[in-house]
Amino acid sequence: MIEVKNLTKWYGPNLAVDHVSFTIEPGHVYGFLGPNGAGKSTTMNMITGCLAASEGSVTVGGHDIFEQPIEAKRRIGYLPEIPPLYTDMSVREYLVFVARAKKVAAAELDDRIDAVMERTQIAHVADRLIRNLSKGYRQRVGIAQAILGDPEVVILDEPTVGLDPLQIIEIRDLIRELGRDHTVILSSHILSEISAVCDRVIMISRGRIVANDTLENLTSGASRGGLIRIESRGSAADVREALSCLAGVIRLAVETRGGTVSAEIETAPDCDIREDIFRVFARLDAPILSMSAGNVSLEDMFLRLADDPAVKEEPAATESGEENAAPTDPSYAPLFSTEEDNK
Repeated sequence: MIEVKNLTKWYGPNLAVDHVSFTIEPGHVYGFLGPNGAGKSTTMNMITGCLAASEGSVTVGGHDIFEQPIEAKRRIGYLPEIPPLYTDMSVREYLVFVARAKKVAAAELDDRIDAVMERTQIAHVADRLIRNLSKGYRQRVGIAQAILGDPEVVILDEPTVGLDPLQIIEIRDLIRELGRDHTVILSSHILSEISAVCDRVIMISRGRIVANDTLENLTSGASRGGLIRIESRGSAADVREALSCLAGVIRLAVETRGGTVSAEIETAPDCDIREDIFRVFARLDAPILSMSAGNVSLEDMFLRLADDPAVKEEPAATESGEENAAPTDPSYAPLFSTEEDNK
C-alpha cells in the first residue's frame, strides 16, 4: 500500500528524519509512536506529499508521491495535527469545498458529504460555522474531510491532542470504526492511545525507526522480560559494578537519589535473579530498603529503545521547529494539488 525508502529531511543543519524505511500493508491500523520532537509530523507531511523530502522516496499504491502526486494523493486522506479548517465556512460548505478539491463527482457530492457527516456524527451541526464548534467537533470535521472520497489510506496526526477524556474516547471509537474499511496510520506520543486502537506499531526516536512490529509481538515480547527496581544504601559505583556482572542482566541503570542508591535492572526472559541480587547487596554490606519485581511494559521497552545511544548521534528538529519550518520551506506543497499546479 505505502512503501517508504530512506526518507530523509534536513532543516538547515538539523536532521529531522534520518533515512526512515518501512512498509504499510492494507487492512491494519498502524500506530506511529514517538516522543515530541521525534520527527513524526515531518514524516507524515512527507508521506502525504505536503513536504518534499531531502532524500528518499514514498510510493502509494505504486505511485510515487513526488513524481505522480495526483494519483498518489487520491489514495490518501490526511488530518494534520492542526486541522486545515476554514472557520468562516459552515461545516457543509467546507466539506463541499474539500469534495470539489478532491474531484468528487458532482452527481455523488451530496451523498458522499451526507455519508461522512453521518459517520463522524456531525450531521446535526452541518449548518453551523466551524469557528463556533468545540475542539472535539472540529477534530470530527477534520476527520470527515480526510475520509471524503473514500481514500484507501487515512493518516491522522495526533488526532486527540487537546481533547477532554470523553472526546478522546469518542475519537478512538471512530478510529477503530475507520479501521474496518481503511488502512489507518495514527501518529501519537501517547502509549495508551496507540495500545487502544492499533494492531501494528512503528516507533520513531530522534528521526530513526527503533521498532516495527505488531502490538501483540511487542507486548508479549516485552512481558517475557523482567524488571526489578531496588532502593538501597551504599555506593552507586559499587552497586553498578557488582550488578553488571550478574548473568541475565540485559540493561542496568543506577543513580543516587537523596542519599539512597536507585537501581533498575532489566533481565532476560524467564530469568529470576532476585536471590543473586540479595547476595550481591549482602556482600557489599548495602542494606536493601525496597525491591519490587514485575514485567517489562510496552512503555519500559519504548523508553529503552528511545534511549538507545545508537539513535542519539544526530538530534532531530523539535516538533515546534518542524511546524515553523514546513510552511516557509521552499519545498512545501499543498495536500490538494490540481492538474494545473503540476504542469
